[in-house]
Formats: sequence, structure tokens, C-alpha cells
Amino acid sequence: MKKFLYIITFLVVFLGSIFIYLYYPTSLNVFDNKLRDEMFLVRGDINTTNQVVIVDIDEKSLRELGQWPWNRDIMSQILINLTNSQALIIGLDIFFAEKDTKSLAYLAKKYNLKIKAQDSDKYLAEVLANTPTILGYLFDFEQNRTKNILPNVPAIFIQKNYTQEYLLQAKGYIGNIPILQNNAYSGGFVNMIPDIDGVVRHVPLLIKYDDVIYPSLAFEMFRIATGNKKVVINYSDAGIDSISLNKYKIKTDRFGRLFINYRGGKKKFKYISAVDIYNNSFDKNLIKDKFVLIGTSAAGIFDLRVTPYDTVYPGVEVHANIIDNLLKGDFLFNPDNGEIIDLSSILIMSLLITLIFYFLDAIISFMLLIVMVFGYLSVVYYFMFHYGYVINIILPILDLVLLAIALGSINYLVETKQTEALRHAFAKKVSPKVMDELLDNTTNSILAPKDKEITIFFSDIRSFTNLSEKLGDPNKVIQLLNIYMTPMVNNITKHKGTIDKFIGDAIMAYWNAPVDIENHADEAVSSAIEQIEMLKKLNKTLKHKFDIEIDIGIGINSGIATIGEMGSEGRADYTIIGDNVNLASRLEGLNKPYHTHILISEYTYNLLKKDYIIREIDLVRVKGKTKPVKIFEVKGFGDEDFYEYHKALRFYRASKFKEAKELFEKLYREDNDQLYSLYIERCEHFIQNPPKDFDGVWIFNTK
Repeated sequence: MKKFLYIITFLVVFLGSIFIYLYYPTSLNVFDNKLRDEMFLVRGDINTTNQVVIVDIDEKSLRELGQWPWNRDIMSQILINLTNSQALIIGLDIFFAEKDTKSLAYLAKKYNLKIKAQDSDKYLAEVLANTPTILGYLFDFEQNRTKNILPNVPAIFIQKNYTQEYLLQAKGYIGNIPILQNNAYSGGFVNMIPDIDGVVRHVPLLIKYDDVIYPSLAFEMFRIATGNKKVVINYSDAGIDSISLNKYKIKTDRFGRLFINYRGGKKKFKYISAVDIYNNSFDKNLIKDKFVLIGTSAAGIFDLRVTPYDTVYPGVEVHANIIDNLLKGDFLFNPDNGEIIDLSSILIMSLLITLIFYFLDAIISFMLLIVMVFGYLSVVYYFMFHYGYVINIILPILDLVLLAIALGSINYLVETKQTEALRHAFAKKVSPKVMDELLDNTTNSILAPKDKEITIFFSDIRSFTNLSEKLGDPNKVIQLLNIYMTPMVNNITKHKGTIDKFIGDAIMAYWNAPVDIENHADEAVSSAIEQIEMLKKLNKTLKHKFDIEIDIGIGINSGIATIGEMGSEGRADYTIIGDNVNLASRLEGLNKPYHTHILISEYTYNLLKKDYIIREIDLVRVKGKTKPVKIFEVKGFGDEDFYEYHKALRFYRASKFKEAKELFEKLYREDNDQLYSLYIERCEHFIQNPPKDFDGVWIFNTK
């Protein structure tokens, strides 16, 4: 039943996870992204290429050069100074959607003032034409508005294996005024589209508008700086696979977005205040042959973003990270076989946790669950920051946790059912200590039939039928049995024995099942001796109450027997069966002809570790057995060898019946033991009727 429930639970949770992965891949992205953000924080800052510099329109620049937007002459001077410092390429994370309303030329024209002044827009246009400057602009995904113009990008865009559009589609744009855009070498959009939780993790490298493909500012700066005029967009069945610049391949998601490998918190790149560039008071070596981005960290200009590291992060530094990723080639991406990796992770972890919960206990299973969760996170972390692989985090872990909860619940229910079954099966059979051990070590196989070495015990009241007739009243008979059996049963359970059943006035018990009992033969024999001693005191009570005394015989045998729950469905009982059980029963019955109280087999005798007063009784072949068995009488605790008796027994088995008879008669005169009388009768019989091939075995044909 447990195995069936495990298989069903495994299939339901595993297939459910696969369904979510294939048909609702974005449903858990928020959690996936948050975990990945934490990995960035754990990793901490890493080094940049030192090839990207940010010219910052910061608070200091605003104080000294005035509020934003500045006069275009200021920006012109900044671009001139950067170019003179041999900047490799300059990108503006700002755009000029309006004419310069602060220039003297604009004001003179507006108010019809007869003042000669330089047109700052024309001047900036001339500067743009003579500097390696890329202008920024903005696409609009909400409205169909258009303002100014878009750049004429000097590149060829090829969509390879194109079957369906996956690039983001813009509805409108806000561009630079024509005079500026027409004089700039190129332009790139500055759009950053955050995830649903507002964090910028992915940025589009290309956007399509009106069937024309346009590059981002960072991508266009990289393309121009590396001298590539052809851009190949490689499609696969799932969407965009990568973007190639000659032999340089940039892995993206299916929409052509780059997963940013952030270098750390803000100000990881070299920042130079814009006013210092304007005043030409900076180290030129910081600019030479570098990618220069002009943007702002000032809060009042509202170009601040949320990243895995900071909630207030300059947008211009996001572009810096993109360029640095492209330069170093350590951007993050979904591997080509990403789906296979994700599905394999779910399958392997599902199988592992299922096997763990099936074979191990709850505490170890949940400890291993924690190890597996952190182990998987470590694997994801390693592949992310060593190979750039972005693989699914939350779904394999969610699958693992859900399976663990479900399987843990199944284990609890199954164990509860097993516990109740064990309580039902053993509540009146074993001691509380053994019951606790049973419940602490429940397994599916405790009640299952199996072969095991045990010690079997039978006891019976002698002539109980005559006693019942003497009592006359059935109620008194029951009272007598209760008075007798209660201490006997308590003694058996005290010695860790298991009560099998009551057969009228007989008690059947066994040791070493259902749990292992060390020295089980000693426990059984010790219990038997104590019961005989207890009977002496008990008879005083019975004599006083019922005017009767009772005598009992006990038979004990050790060996392999079949143990387990047996019977019809709904009425099964945990019991024992086998030839060794029958032998124990026969031994109990042999106490009567040998006039003994406790008889044990040679198999039990060979297992004993303690010291007992024991004498060998006979070599017998009981009904139902072909092999003779040595039987021994246990008379109590201690040490006594019965030298004369065992000498007589050796004479008897050697067919020296006269010598044996003489010794037995001597022993009988000294002790008046009925066993000696029995052997005297046998010797007399064999003296008169000498047996052929005598082997010393006495055969009992009755039970």
C-alpha cells in the first residue's frame, strides 16, 4: 500500500511540475528571480574590465552648472573635452527631444532681439558630427506617439531562420530633434523594461519598430567599437537563440534580451563628475580608449533603477554593466539544452527524495531534504557564475518540498496505521517496554511472516479437569484461572516474552519475536524457574480460597519457527507455527511421565549462558518427530552435576542395565525421586527382555 501511494504521489507531483514548467513557465518567475538576486548578493562584487567610464551629471555638477536641462553649449564642451582625451566612443543616456530653450540665440529669436548669438543646437550638431558620440532615445510601448526622428543605424540586421517575430515591438518613440540626430553617427535606445517586481534583470539588445530593427545604446556602442556592420539574429524553434557580430555570439533569451551579470552595487565603475569634464580638470588617462557613458545619478532627474543589489541604482550604470558584460563575454544566459537540464533536475531530485523518504526515517529524510535544497542551490550558483548558465531554481525546489511534505504525510499515516496494528496485535502480548521498542522500530515487515530463531514456552495445569469438577462452579474456575495466570503472564512479560495465546488452562509464549531479545533462551528458562517458585506462594492463596492446590508442567524448546500475522482477513493474529512449536508442546506433556516441572530440549540447553541446576532426563522420540531429542530438567538456579545419576544414565544407554539398575536403586533409596523409579522399571524390563540394537531412545507415541 505504501509503495503504491508513493508511486502515485511521485507521478502527480512530478507531472504537475512538468506541466507548470511547460505551459505556465512565468508563473513562478518572481520567486525564481528573487532567489537568483540573493545569489548575486552572496557572490558579492566582482571586478570590471576597467574599460567603461561614467560621466555623471551629479549633484555637484547641477550646483555648479545649473539645473537640468543644461544649455547645449555645456554638453558640447563636455563632448569636445572627452574627444580630445581620446575617448573610444561616447554614449549619451540622455536625449534631446526639444530645442535648447536656454540658449541666447533661441531667446533672441523668440523675443525679436537684435543680438548675434550662436545657435547652441547647431553648435552641438557640429560637435556630434566630429565626435564619436552615440545619442540615446526612447521607445514607447504604450502609445502610438512619435516625436522627432529615429537614427539611421549604419548596420545590416539579418534574421536567420526567422519564422515568427520574437523581438519586442514598440508602438512609438521619443527621439532627438532632427538637427542633432542627423549629425550623430548613430543612436541607441535607452529603454529598460523591469520585471514584474520592478527589478531590472534583463534588457533588450534590439527592438523592432515599424518593421525596422534598432539597437540599444550599449549594444550599438559595442558594435561600433568592435567594427562590426552586420548583426545576425539567430532564431531557433523556441525564439531568439543569440545575436552574432561576426564570430562574436551573444546568448540572449527568446526575446533578444540580455540577462545582466551585474558587477555589484552602485559605483562599481569609474565615475567622473560632468562638471570636472566641462572644466577640463580630470585625468585624461581615465578616458583614453574607454567606453564613456554620460548619464546621471542625481535623484532629481529620476533616472534611478532597482537592481538585485540596490533599490536606488543609476540607470546609466545599468548600461555600463551591459557593455562590460559584452566586453568580457561573461553575460548570463539559458543554455541550449536548458529545458533538458531543468526537467532532468526535477526528475532526479524527485526520484532521490522519494527513495529517501521510502527507505529512511523521518528525521534523516528531512535533514537530507535540507541538504538537497542547499546542494541544488549551490549547483545553480556554481553554474551561474562559472559558466553563465541560468537554470530554473524554484520549480525543482518546489517539487522537492511538495514531494517531501506529501511523502512525509504518507509516512505519518502509514506509521500511524502500523502503530495501531501493532498495538492491536501486541497490546496484551508483550510488556510495555517491548511495546515501546516495537513502536520505535516499526517497519513494514514486522507483521509479515518470516522464519526466525525463537524460544517457545508451554505451561499447563495438571489434572485441571478434576480440579474444575471439584470446584463445581464455573465462576470459581474462572477466578482460579485469573488468580493463577495473572502473575504468570506478568512474569513472562517481565522477562521480555510475548504471550501467544491461552489454551484453556495452558499458556503459550515465546521469546525473540517480534523484537530481538538477547539471550532469549535464558530469559525463558529464568521465567519458568520463577513461575515454579511463585506457584508455591500462590498455592497458599488457592488453598485458603478454594481449598485446592495446583501443579504445573512447563516445556521449553528453541529453534527456527515461522512467525507473523496469520489467519483470515480481518481476523488475523500474530503467532508462531512450525515443528519446533510442536516439540515445545510435547515437552510440556512429558513432565507428567517423568514427574518433573520444567523440561527443556537440547536446543534450548545449548543456548543457555547462565548457571542452572540441570540434569539430563532422557533421549526421546516424540510423536510426529523422527529424530530423537535429548531432554533436560531444570530444577533451579545454581550449579550441580548429578554425577551418580548421569553415571547410571550412561550405563543404561550402554545396555548395562544391571549396573544401571543398581545405581538407580541406590539413588532412589537416598532421594525417593520418581524419575529413578521409572528407570528402575525400564532396567528390570530390559534385563528380562534384552533389546536388540538398543540406542537409548525412548519412543512416545502419544501427545
